[in-house]
Amino acid sequence: MSIAETHRRQSTLDHIVYVLRDNPVTLVAFAMFAVLILAAVFGPSLVPYDPLASDATKALQPPSAAHWFGTDNLGRDVFSRVVVATRLDLLISVAAVALSFLVGSALGAAAGYWGGWLDAGLSRILDTIMAFPLFVLAMGIVAALGNTIENIIYATAIINLPFYARLVRAEVNIRRESGFVLAAKISGNSNLRVLALHIFPNALPPMMVQVSLNLGWAILNAAGLSFIGLGVRPPTAEWGIMVAEGANFIVSGEWWLALFPGAALMLAVFTFNLLGDGLRDIVDPRRRT
Repeated sequence: MSIAETHRRQSTLDHIVYVLRDNPVTLVAFAMFAVLILAAVFGPSLVPYDPLASDATKALQPPSAAHWFGTDNLGRDVFSRVVVATRLDLLISVAAVALSFLVGSALGAAAGYWGGWLDAGLSRILDTIMAFPLFVLAMGIVAALGNTIENIIYATAIINLPFYARLVRAEVNIRRESGFVLAAKISGNSNLRVLALHIFPNALPPMMVQVSLNLGWAILNAAGLSFIGLGVRPPTAEWGIMVAEGANFIVSGEWWLALFPGAALMLAVFTFNLLGDGLRDIVDPRRRT
């Protein structure tokens, strides 16, 4: 590794540490995000019970020392199921947002930079997607293709696509005639190099805010599909399914069945909403000065 690369990595690390120290809320958000990641990676191997193992003799037990979040109507440990469900919900959310980010950014950047028929065609497609209520569109896609995890990811990515394409298109369109872009062109850089290395990095800060918001919304979307029966199928541990199953027992007093998976869902969405400002500051080139 060269001295320049070492210095650049150290500078990036120093910048991240500075952003986290400068904004305590961002530090708390990243700490909460780290907890979610740890639960997703190591949770299934650390939970005290098998999340799919049922025991009729222990059905509907309230929270106790043996079962921290109680048990469900089949005697399954709610705490184990909530922790294990973190991996699946994060997988759906991250995969869907990453897919929509990559495709939407590429399409939006091309439309904003070159314009013309590409811009007009993309705008019509995005207008068509946005014309539908997005959750209803996701329901239609999953119902047509089948309620598998892959189709839930595709449906969530499709309804998130306009957010990134429109945002990147606007940012690139504003900057394509800027002085630094003209200077890069005069220096002999190709259009693709100018777009990828000079314009796109300046469009990342607002996109990071959108990414954090969409991560939370994607989890809600997946949970909502599962809640109405179009998402992940039982007996798979998933927060939306658990809330739907627990809702049937709230009237009879078994409040813990819906409360704890709902609280986990709320915590995940709250964490992603707080991450936005920190991610924006980390990738913003102007914050490095």
